Amino acid sequence: MTPAQPCRGIDVHAHVLPARFPAYLPEPALPGWPSMADAHACHRHVMIDGKIYRTVSDRCWDPALRLADLQAMGLDLQVLSPMPELFSYWLPAPAANELLRYINDQIAEMVAASDGHLAGLGAVPLQDMDRALAELHRVMTELGFAGVEIGSNINGRPIGHPDFAPFFAQAAALNAAVFVHAVRPEMGRVIGPGPLQQALGYPSEIGLAAASCITGQLMTRHPALRIAFSHGGGTLGLLLPRLEQACHVFPAIRDAVPTSPTAAARRMFYDSLVFDTATLRHLTGQFGDTQIMLGTDYPFNFHDRTPVARVEEAFGDQAVRDRLTRGNASRFLGRA
Repeated sequence: MTPAQPCRGIDVHAHVLPARFPAYLPEPALPGWPSMADAHACHRHVMIDGKIYRTVSDRCWDPALRLADLQAMGLDLQVLSPMPELFSYWLPAPAANELLRYINDQIAEMVAASDGHLAGLGAVPLQDMDRALAELHRVMTELGFAGVEIGSNINGRPIGHPDFAPFFAQAAALNAAVFVHAVRPEMGRVIGPGPLQQALGYPSEIGLAAASCITGQLMTRHPALRIAFSHGGGTLGLLLPRLEQACHVFPAIRDAVPTSPTAAARRMFYDSLVFDTATLRHLTGQFGDTQIMLGTDYPFNFHDRTPVARVEEAFGDQAVRDRLTRGNASRFLGRA
């Protein structure tokens, strides 16, 4: 059993599901609408279109169980966000809006029951900008969330696309943190079982999403925006030197990306969820030790159970440790 660590870290990447989903009332049943089915012991199946999407435990919706795990992980604050498949960008906008409002309300209830040890990131239906802006305003002003979680693409469109400029402008105006999680990566070139989506597809997908924000000049257009990327930014750390060199070699890229890609990348945030100390040190070299924050993917099986210990193993400097375990997250969440 891992010894308990000092409760000081902030985990910005942890997911929730509600204990149950509301029924879709209009007829016929809507393809893609999720439901829950009993599994074994304290687990339930997330059902989508009659198939098991994932089997999850009651730690996804029970704040008391979640809080009991924080101390052993070295945490005193965990930021909750929906499981990415719940983004619902592929549903009709009115249905997605109904589902996401319900999920956001469930997150708010968990936060309220946590005595300050949980915070919320909501979700919004980005396939419909008017509805997305309305729900963004609600989660920030009525629910008191720290911000929102969004997908790396919205039905195939990368988040750096100009179509999403109104969303990012309002996020900046509302002081909302934006956490970007990989969703539905292209898996046509991966050979093997479904869970490889998480192991291989997510890092590739999130790297290109982050790159789209650099080539789309997102931070230039919205300098006050605080945006972070899951899974250590995925492949961005390896793509960045190539993109930097390409700006010197190709005039068309230089014209499209007049700001240094490295400088732009160092204005964005990234979680620490890379499962390797050498990679974590590399990312701080690429992005700066002021931009990396703890992320665990709790409570799913594929999560980092010792995030603080991993940072302490990677870095001897206490000031760097403090920045990665809580200081950077406090800035990202607007608490510092």
